[in-house]
Amino acid sequence: MGIELETMSKEELKKLKRDVEKALDTIDERRKADAIRAAEEAARQYGFSLTELKETVGKRSKRPAKYRNPDNPNETWTGRGRQPKWFKQAIESGKSSDDMLI
Repeated sequence: MGIELETMSKEELKKLKRDVEKALDTIDERRKADAIRAAEEAARQYGFSLTELKETVGKRSKRPAKYRNPDNPNETWTGRGRQPKWFKQAIESGKSSDDMLI
């Protein structure tokens, strides 16, 4: 029980093709909408709204600075991630990381 393409007119086939292309173009949007509805329902089951949950996801507390540039006290670094240029230059010039601790 499928579509009998052989019995369809050229215009019917063209319309079917347009309908299929439109469905393919919108499938991701429809699936995203379904996923959002499912996520909203799951959040409600736990007593939250999806907006409340999204506000807390990805929030990181800002880490305090651990090191200060001896030549420019406005430049600081937490000690995490890539070393700033000023930190590398200070190390290369003979300073130790302890010299720059805050």
